[in-house]
Amino acid sequence: MNPRSWLRSFHAAPDPACRPVQLVCFPHAGGSASYFVPLSARLSGVAEVLAVQYPGRQDRWYEPAIDDLGELAEHVVRALAPARNGGPLALFGHSMGALVAYEAARQVAPARLYVSGCPAPSQGVGATKAVKGDAALLADVRRLGGTDAALLSDPAMLEVILPALRADYHAVRSYEWRAGSEPSCPVRVLTGNRDAGTPPHVMRDWKKHTTGECRFHEYEGGHFYLSEHTRRVADLLAGDLPVADLARPVN
Repeated sequence: MNPRSWLRSFHAAPDPACRPVQLVCFPHAGGSASYFVPLSARLSGVAEVLAVQYPGRQDRWYEPAIDDLGELAEHVVRALAPARNGGPLALFGHSMGALVAYEAARQVAPARLYVSGCPAPSQGVGATKAVKGDAALLADVRRLGGTDAALLSDPAMLEVILPALRADYHAVRSYEWRAGSEPSCPVRVLTGNRDAGTPPHVMRDWKKHTTGECRFHEYEGGHFYLSEHTRRVADLLAGDLPVADLARPVN
C-alpha cells in the first residue's frame, strides 16, 4: 500500500518553517479521516492536523480493509516517516482509533497521546467481543450513534460500508494487549459521561499505560461526545499541545 494514501490534510497548516506540532488523528471503527474535519478547522492555526484514512472506506473503499489493530498501527507509523516536519508529534485516537494510536505511540514516542472513548488496553474490549454477525454489528453502530441512520438503512450503501465495519469490529474484538514498553509521553484521557462502554474505572486504567503524566477529561454526552464538543476539545488541545518551535526555523 502507498504510504501517502494513509494521511489526509484538510486545512492549511501553520508556517512549516516554524516546525509546527503535527497532530495525527485516528478514527473510530467504521469511521474515516473526514470525521476530524471540524477538529482540524478549529486547530488549523495551532497545529498541522493529519487524519488517518484506513483502507476500505471513502476514497479507499476499493482496498481491502485491515482487521488487525497492530497492522494498522504499523502502516500508519510507516506513512508518518516521510510526512514528519521535524516538529513535535502528537497522536489523537477515538474509540478503536485510541488503541491504534496507542500501539503507534509505542513505536514513535510522541510528545502527547490523546485517547478518547476507549477502555485502557489492558482492560480488554468486553462489549465488542459480544458483537457477532451483521445484525448485531449494525445494532451496535446504531446504539453508539455517530453514523447517519440513512446510510445504515440503504442496502446499496451497506454493501459498501459493511466490509470495513466487519474488519474494524474483528480488529477490536481480537485485540490482545501485550506487556512491553509503554509511551513515556503525557497521556490525556477523554470521555463522554454517558458513554456506557467507558465507565470511569476502565478509563482510569489508562494511567498504567504511560510512564509519564496522565490526566482525565470528561464531557457531557455519549460515545460521540466529540461531535457535540469539538470547540471544547479543540481548546483543550490548543492549550496542551507542544508549542511550535518559532525560534528555530528550518534551514
